[in-house]
Amino acid sequence: MNLAKKKELAGKTLKVGKNRIIFNQESLVEIKEAITKQDIKTLFEEGIIGIKPVKGRRKLIKRTRRRGPGKIKMKINHRKQIYVKLVRKLRKYLKELKIKNEITLELYKELRKKIKMKAFRSRFHLKEYLENLKKLKEKQETKIESDTKLKVKKTIVKDRRISTFPNKSRHNDKENSSVLDYKKEEPKQ
Repeated sequence: MNLAKKKELAGKTLKVGKNRIIFNQESLVEIKEAITKQDIKTLFEEGIIGIKPVKGRRKLIKRTRRRGPGKIKMKINHRKQIYVKLVRKLRKYLKELKIKNEITLELYKELRKKIKMKAFRSRFHLKEYLENLKKLKEKQETKIESDTKLKVKKTIVKDRRISTFPNKSRHNDKENSSVLDYKKEEPKQ
């Protein structure tokens, strides 16, 4: 006898797969006569239709899944997000300055290191720092220029002294000669 349709009907009514349904071989005639869902439920209650237990240990122990790096959904640290946004903004601004040749390559590298170390709070802070650097450089340049002017002035003054008084030197020639005279013997006539 072909009872495949009856197994499907029993599976739907009992909410189990058709492969888990077992028919009692002694009462196959009663199973063949069952047409409705209610008939199958009564046969199940009587014990003519049975259900196989689940194979394996799936119901006893839930299988744990392994999560790879692609499946991890964690919240990123909020401070890290702020750091990344700030660093990207500052590096972009630095790159623009480098392209416009407003900063040198050495200064660019130095500022990149400072950005990495969180030396600047914002883009405005970085601009302020650069302005202060420019002011310091200008002060140093003016100081150097003034120092060189003073040196040139001093040399000019020295040159004037020498040119106005060519005979005078630090040590008077007459004094030096008189000191040396006592050692010299005057020739006798």
